[in-house]
Amino acid sequence: MAAGWLSKEIAVVAVPIVTIVLGILIGWLGQRSGFCSIGGFRDFFMFRHTRLLNGYLALIAGAFIGYLVFWLITPSAFEHFFWLLTSGFTPVPGAPAGLSPLAYVILAVIGGIAIGIIGVILGGCPLRQCVMTSEGSIKSLFFVIGMCIGSVVFTLWISGLVVAMLKGIA
Repeated sequence: MAAGWLSKEIAVVAVPIVTIVLGILIGWLGQRSGFCSIGGFRDFFMFRHTRLLNGYLALIAGAFIGYLVFWLITPSAFEHFFWLLTSGFTPVPGAPAGLSPLAYVILAVIGGIAIGIIGVILGGCPLRQCVMTSEGSIKSLFFVIGMCIGSVVFTLWISGLVVAMLKGIA
């Protein structure tokens, strides 16, 4: 019993430290490389430049590899790691509200279009805006504040409207 308590106490201390270290590392890499996912797609479609797009692909591969490593270390904590491969097109296990796959697709499309349009208007993805905020850009600071407010609005009202609409259809 004490061993489980000890491991929980270690996690309470280790998780914030690892999060801060990884946040600093990712921020430093984002700043040094000029990484921008929206800029990567923009440059690829407009100019056929792939430098920023390669960073986006590296981000996806790194996230998958990192998640796989954590899954190998503690498989019980990531029991649904391969949920899409094993269960077909179903909602993510443990996702809130028990929404249908259609609701998740609609919410992802709405959020993706919104962040894409805003990112193109401002000239960068959310990570790039956070990096530019740390470099002293006031415009980016307003974006980050707006992103925080927008995520609350989206979660509280827009996703609720989608759920209500889909329940009304069904």
